[in-house]
Amino acid sequence: MQARGLIMSERRVTGLSTAVIADLVAELGPVWQAIRDAELLDRPRRRAVGAGAKYKLVFVDRLLATLVHLRHGVTHDVLACWFQVDRSTITRAVGEIRPLLADRGCRIEGGLRLRTLADVIAHLGATGQTALMDATEVRVRRPSAHRGGRSRFISGKSRINAMKALVVTDQHGRPLFCGEVRAGSIADITQARDAGLVDLLADTIDLQILADAGYQGLAAQTYGQVVTPPRKRRGKHLEHLQWLMAHHEAARFAHSSARIPVEHGIAHLKNWRALARHHTRRENLPDTIRAVAGLLTDQQATPRTKALALPATPA
Repeated sequence: MQARGLIMSERRVTGLSTAVIADLVAELGPVWQAIRDAELLDRPRRRAVGAGAKYKLVFVDRLLATLVHLRHGVTHDVLACWFQVDRSTITRAVGEIRPLLADRGCRIEGGLRLRTLADVIAHLGATGQTALMDATEVRVRRPSAHRGGRSRFISGKSRINAMKALVVTDQHGRPLFCGEVRAGSIADITQARDAGLVDLLADTIDLQILADAGYQGLAAQTYGQVVTPPRKRRGKHLEHLQWLMAHHEAARFAHSSARIPVEHGIAHLKNWRALARHHTRRENLPDTIRAVAGLLTDQQATPRTKALALPATPA
């Protein structure tokens, strides 16, 4: 199909190399086919297996349409024109592929994948690495008027309708976890507690997670494993202690500098237009964030090579 060739010929369309897309087809193709077969066998049939109308949009095209939608926020109407199908077909395809991408988790060295916050803490405890933690807000559609809980999505910091995701990266800014999505009005520290971070860190020792001032208070609950910047010192007599203030500001600057990679990691996530501003249903955002994080780590872990041919896949 012409749309398939166009998407595969230009990396900027999906943000992924041909090698990464080929691996996605080989990994998710059988999973998608097994789910479809299970749905067909789950109800009484009047036709033999394999009979009836065939898919106009085969699995490879469904995957490519989903990747373009996530990368550039292309509407389903435009994608339907590209692939010469109905808009509802694209909507159904994205709804099928997005959860499969989300369930893959974030890829780390050795090809291992971290799917939950518990996996991340276990990995950090086993390897002794230092992690970086922050929360990021994604602007979402405003709930309809006169609906209960409408104000829950208004961010106290940016004063926009948003949802907040917890992001954990390594020291180089590569995502290890991205999820635990909550309404935008929740505080950063409350989101971390609700995610079970305090309980997870209770079973570890000598593990460090650098966080910003929004998480001050977790250090005491996690025995110093969550490290936050020193609190700002205030007082009318502090101007006479210039050496103390200079030391204090130097410590805050050093902590901020060590946390910069997590900001870069969040920026890479926001390069995918589906996360720059989320235009679809709010309940789809958790899967969207996890899918983008997994795809980003796939691309970061794959060396640049020459273009590869896509493997065969069931229709």
